Amino acid sequence: MTPPAPTRTAWHRPALAVLLLGTAVLYLWGLGASGWANAFYSAAAQAGSQSWKALFFGSSDAANAITVDKTPAALWVMGLSARLFGVNAWSILVPQALMGVGSVWLLYATVRRTSGPAAGLVAGLVLALTPAAALMFRFNNPDALLVLLLVAAAYCVVRAGEKASPRWLALAGVAVGFGFLAKMLQAFLVLPAFALAYLVAAPAPLGKRLLHLLGAFASTVAAAGWYLVVVALWPAADRPFIGGSQTNSLWELVFGYNGFGRITGDEVGSVGGGAGRGWGSTGLTRLFGSEMAGGIAWLLPAALLALFAGLWFTRRAPRTDRSRAALILWGGWLVVTALVFSYMGGIIHPYYTVALAPPIAALAGTAAVQLWRLRSNPAASGSLSGGVALTALTAYLVLSGSTWHPWLAPTILVGGLLAAVALFFAAHLTRWAATAVAVLALIVTLSGTGAYTLATAAVPHSGAIPSAGPSSGRFGGPGGFGGPAGFGGGRGGGPGSLLSTTLPGASLTALLRQDASQYTWTAATVLSNAAAGYQLASGAPVMAVGGFNGTDPYPTLAQFQQYVADGRIHYFLGEGMTMQGSTGSDAAQQIAEWVAEHYRSSTVDGVTVYDLTSSD
Repeated sequence: MTPPAPTRTAWHRPALAVLLLGTAVLYLWGLGASGWANAFYSAAAQAGSQSWKALFFGSSDAANAITVDKTPAALWVMGLSARLFGVNAWSILVPQALMGVGSVWLLYATVRRTSGPAAGLVAGLVLALTPAAALMFRFNNPDALLVLLLVAAAYCVVRAGEKASPRWLALAGVAVGFGFLAKMLQAFLVLPAFALAYLVAAPAPLGKRLLHLLGAFASTVAAAGWYLVVVALWPAADRPFIGGSQTNSLWELVFGYNGFGRITGDEVGSVGGGAGRGWGSTGLTRLFGSEMAGGIAWLLPAALLALFAGLWFTRRAPRTDRSRAALILWGGWLVVTALVFSYMGGIIHPYYTVALAPPIAALAGTAAVQLWRLRSNPAASGSLSGGVALTALTAYLVLSGSTWHPWLAPTILVGGLLAAVALFFAAHLTRWAATAVAVLALIVTLSGTGAYTLATAAVPHSGAIPSAGPSSGRFGGPGGFGGPAGFGGGRGGGPGSLLSTTLPGASLTALLRQDASQYTWTAATVLSNAAAGYQLASGAPVMAVGGFNGTDPYPTLAQFQQYVADGRIHYFLGEGMTMQGSTGSDAAQQIAEWVAEHYRSSTVDGVTVYDLTSSD
């Protein structure tokens, strides 16, 4: 398995254009139907469009009370788009779709450099037709930017490995560092694979390779760490409270709640409330479980088979073999990330698996083309045939028991097994017959994941936990090996649920807008998603008391009382909406109880409203 000779034709250019155009249509068509999608981030983008400070810190509101519980790189993109094109669903969601198109293009460019344009096109097609990718590139979570930056980093590593270029390797570090600013420590899961691929294969003495890696590590730290340093040095009184932390510290957020706490399950303020509770069973089968299988499992077994087959066929290649280096890069990315997702004991959601889509697609594309070229070798034809059969079986298990197109599962299984048998004997067929078999195998292989991706794109998504597949709006439906995923848009309901947002009615919206300019915050309410709905509807800042889970210690009761005394908050909204986590601060609950005790309430559009300018 060696890099192909330079192509003499330009056939791949129009094919790439068709792929990118098709991806754009898939990710952009009907995008506005999802509305605000994740209103938690949409409200922060709205805030960023109104205040540069809110944009920089990732504040939930333009008055800068508290930030979202993530580093803000993804919000920078959305906030700038909202500044340019206005605050609406399209200005927030279109950048995510364009990131998807960019990811497909970069993956093609990366795989092409080691395995040729055909492999790059297959890899790009697989990525575009991965349900988890279609879900996230049509949504406004930070995962879209993370994937784009990690694929860009992989491209830089491949370029660096060609001529032992420290410049390209440093650029890879910068891309990963900015990936950290999108989703923190998850971005670093690719670093072992990237470092190993360069260390093994770069055409330079060992000492230079180590020195280059040290420089790349420094660039990663610089790209990721500058923001941490700026926030740490910024006077706390002059910036918003760091949401998701208990000590108003971005360092705590990075290494605690959104860091090692995700691994151990010990996340202060989490609704899961400790290791092993609330986030599903851990183990090697987790990615094939009902919540995750529909989004990512389709080609996962085949990708692992492709990795092992590729390493076997390159076992005698020179140290600097680029094909093996690519296998180390993509395989290491896949294995490390999959193992972390499988065994992490803290908060994990099915859409996280989009981070597995690029390595799965790259391995599938590389193996499909390279093994096809070696099909006269029984081991190669057997591996290729086995990959198709394994994918057909996986699709059958994911879809079996589903009421959604019940004919699809057996059709894919039968078609896949027939194609697998034909592939095994493809070396003995005529050129045209062999080509027809290859095309049939590709169609069957992608039919399950493709159908599920189209179904994902056809469904509007909203709330904090979107799901891939044909069903939406349910929390914990059937899925995985035994039916399509039904992990819906959020649980709970009403004006103030933890994971979903309800926009207020016309009367309440008008009330919030009335005299809003006279107050720092037109209203306050417990939980960020509740605040997001009121803020998006009114266009005025709404304080999210207690942050996302209602467990952040901001504001304290004394701070809130002072804000009220200073006339900075007009209304308090909601009754009984208190902290949702089992650990963390109870300041939000104290505030809600104090308001209920001291202020008269009325009901507007089904929401309890306390006028903080008029006490009992």
